[in-house]
Amino acid sequence: MLLSGGLAIGGLDNRTEWPMTTRRDIKPEQGTAVLLSRRGALALAGAGAAVGLARPAIAQTTIEWKMATVWPKDLPGPGQSAQRICDAIEVMSGGRMRVRLFSAGELAPPAGVFDAVSGGTAQMGHAASAFWQERMPAAVFFSAVPFGLLPQEQMTWIELGGGQGLWERLYAPYGVQPFMAGNSGGQMGGWFTRPVERLEDLNGLKVRMPGLGGEVLRRLGATPVSLPAEELIPALRSGLLDAAEFLGPASDQAMGFQSVSKLYYAPGFQEPNGTYEALVNAVAFNGLPDDLREIVRAACRVETSRALSESNWLNAEALRQLTETDGVEVRHYPEDVLLALRSTSADVVSGLAATSDLAREIYNSYAEAQAHLGPWSAVTEGLMLRARAL
Repeated sequence: MLLSGGLAIGGLDNRTEWPMTTRRDIKPEQGTAVLLSRRGALALAGAGAAVGLARPAIAQTTIEWKMATVWPKDLPGPGQSAQRICDAIEVMSGGRMRVRLFSAGELAPPAGVFDAVSGGTAQMGHAASAFWQERMPAAVFFSAVPFGLLPQEQMTWIELGGGQGLWERLYAPYGVQPFMAGNSGGQMGGWFTRPVERLEDLNGLKVRMPGLGGEVLRRLGATPVSLPAEELIPALRSGLLDAAEFLGPASDQAMGFQSVSKLYYAPGFQEPNGTYEALVNAVAFNGLPDDLREIVRAACRVETSRALSESNWLNAEALRQLTETDGVEVRHYPEDVLLALRSTSADVVSGLAATSDLAREIYNSYAEAQAHLGPWSAVTEGLMLRARAL
C-alpha cells in the first residue's frame, strides 16, 4: 500500500459532500456554488441549448462558450492542450458549438479560474487540480501525489477504478464538472547546483519544489523557497536557490536551466504523473443537447492521450539534446535518499485523508488502485525496461 502516517493540512468541511444542487438556501460563504435562476442556467448553457426552443432553432444556433485557463498564452504543453480542446469541440460539433480560449489573466487570474467556472463567468476552465489544494486538499489526487500513480495508471483509476465519480463529488458543491484533459507525463526531480550524495545533503538545501513534494523535502531538512518560474534561473545563478524543480526536459530546456546547472536529478518522485483537468460549469454542461455533451467529453479524452504522447516524444528528444549537446548529467537520487523520500511522502499523503470523510474515501480509493495496478506495472513495464537495458 502507498501510504501511512499523518500530516494535518488545512481541512475541508462538510461542504465537499453536498450533492450538486441549485438550492436557494445555501449561504454565500458555502462555496461558489450554483445559485442560478432558470434564466441564468439557460444563458450559461448557451443560446442554442435553451430549453423549450423548437428543435430546428437549436440546430441553427451556435452555442458560444468561454474557457478560462491558468496557463500563459500558447504555453507548450498545457496551453496547447487547452487550445486543441476548444478547436476539437468546434470541429466535432460541425460548428454548432464554439469555445473561445482566454489565457491566464485575460478573463480571470490563475487562482480565480475555478471560481470563474463555478460562478458562470466562464463555462469551461483548463488547469490542474493541484491548483485548488488549499481549498480542497484531496484535489491533488486528481493531478499527482509523490510516489503515486504513473500516467497510464492514473488514467485507469479515473476511468475504471472509481476516480471519476469521486472527483465529481469533490467538485459538486461548487457546481463544477471535471474531466481529464491532457497529461504532461512524469517529471524530473530537478536541477541542482551541488550534488546530493547522501541524505544529510538535504539539510539546509534551498529548493524550489511546490506542493506536497516541497513539504516532503522540508521534513527532511531542506528549505523550500517559493518563486515564480521566471525568477528560477536568476535565483540558481545567484545562490538564492540550490535546486529547482520545474517540469520535464522539454519545458526545462526551453526555460534554459542547462545554462546554470549540469546536474539533473531523477526520478521526479514529487510528481510521477501530470494530469490536466477541464472544469465545466455543471449547469451549462447539463443544459447541452446529449450529442454536444458527448463531444465535450470526447474532446477532453482525446486530448489526454494526445498530450501524453506529445510530452513523451518531446521530452525524449530534449533529454537527448541536454545530455549529448549541453553536457547535462542525469543523476539518480541515492538509495538512502529515495527510501527517506518515499517514507516521508507516505506520511504527507496519508495526512490528506484526515481533512474530511470524502478525502478519506478518495485516499483509500487511490491507494487501492495503486495496490491493484502496481504489481502488473512492475512485471510489464518495470521488468521490460530492465530487460531492454541489459
